[in-house]
Amino acid sequence: MKMTIEDIIAREEIRACIARVARGEDRRDALMIESSFCANARLDFGVFAGAFADYLSWVIPGSQAISNTQHQLGQSHIELCGDTALVETQVTSYHRIDYGAGEEHDVVIGGRYLDRLTLREGSWRIASRTMLYDWHQDWGKSVDWSQGLLGMQFSAPHFSGRAKGDWSMDFFNAD
Repeated sequence: MKMTIEDIIAREEIRACIARVARGEDRRDALMIESSFCANARLDFGVFAGAFADYLSWVIPGSQAISNTQHQLGQSHIELCGDTALVETQVTSYHRIDYGAGEEHDVVIGGRYLDRLTLREGSWRIASRTMLYDWHQDWGKSVDWSQGLLGMQFSAPHFSGRAKGDWSMDFFNAD
């Protein structure tokens, strides 16, 4: 299959759209997520199914019990058909979950996003997303990051990542 320059550009724009959602979820940034979805998008995560507006209310501000998240995206299989794209993207997501009484666990989920994207007004956006789950692992009690890493203290508090108030937000908003 020979790709045109337009196909290559479309594929990169689609990957950027999917990456914006992951970063938006990890930083709980509604504007970043909104820039990646059609307003009338439908989503189904198995534990949540519904309209985009309801999803956004569910994912932002996110559960207070989840202080850290990280979505790592793998390869995307992209099938272009005019102004529509069908995309399967591998995803591994990490979540630090507070089960109460100071018991935080590191939980990792592996799966795939099945996205239908449409090209609207020159921008690729997700029209529907279904999450398929391939595996799940509870890694057990979380490490206390306030003590640093490998027995060495952090030189500043911003080295420990978190969903809200993460230093990367300042990094990208610096002049």
